[in-house]
Amino acid sequence: MPLLLLAPLPGCRAELLPPGAPTPWPVESAHRWQWQWQLSGPLDVTAEADVFLLDPVRTTSTETAALRARDRRLVCQVRVGTYAGTDPDASRFPTAVRGTAVAGRPGSRWLDVRQWDTLKPVLADRFRLCRGKGFGAVALADADGYLHRPGFPLDFDDQLLFNRRLATLARSLDLSPGLVNDVPQVAALAPDFDFAVNEECVRRRQCAKLLPFTDAHKPVFHVEYTGSPDEFCVTTVGYGFASIRKDRDLDAWRESCPLP
Repeated sequence: MPLLLLAPLPGCRAELLPPGAPTPWPVESAHRWQWQWQLSGPLDVTAEADVFLLDPVRTTSTETAALRARDRRLVCQVRVGTYAGTDPDASRFPTAVRGTAVAGRPGSRWLDVRQWDTLKPVLADRFRLCRGKGFGAVALADADGYLHRPGFPLDFDDQLLFNRRLATLARSLDLSPGLVNDVPQVAALAPDFDFAVNEECVRRRQCAKLLPFTDAHKPVFHVEYTGSPDEFCVTTVGYGFASIRKDRDLDAWRESCPLP
């Protein structure tokens, strides 16, 4: 699909993003980001969004270059607490760190996040793939194995240490770190991360727990999969979130909340 050059969106533009630098999140724009989360289907570069959250394996360098040329902020999603058998680097995870199956995702398993020395080189290379393709930020998905049944006795502190190490690793590779979900640890981790990505805080009645990010003038990129934006936007825009409605397969379709 040919890439289109997009005109800047009014009100949210900063200077052209320099190559090789982590994504900046200007305080004055913290409550005005429009975003798109797409992990399946042909990439729709015409989406009226400032921020694109994308799969770094599927997304090409040509696509990221075209988006960055129009000052779009690019975030790669990296699964840090799980792996899939189809991942290009799946063979790099030894049996000792492989846990139980991830519910609802055939072929995926949890990882033992306590084994940092084993996981760090693989995750660092995942981050380098993002950096090499022109992403300036990384959203850490599956960073909440302690809330599930991963096959290891992970506790709150194990996860907290792992997530903080990941944020430090991302910064060392010139990537701005973002936390995906892991709502119970938001208060502890908000100082370590530059932004949050949340699924269904309205349906789960958890939105107020994300306020440590907005109180610190950091973006919260939020999605609901059910309900009408006319209803949930009243809550989330009031909290200062950038909210959208998406289908669960995270294709190109979306409905955005209006800017405040």
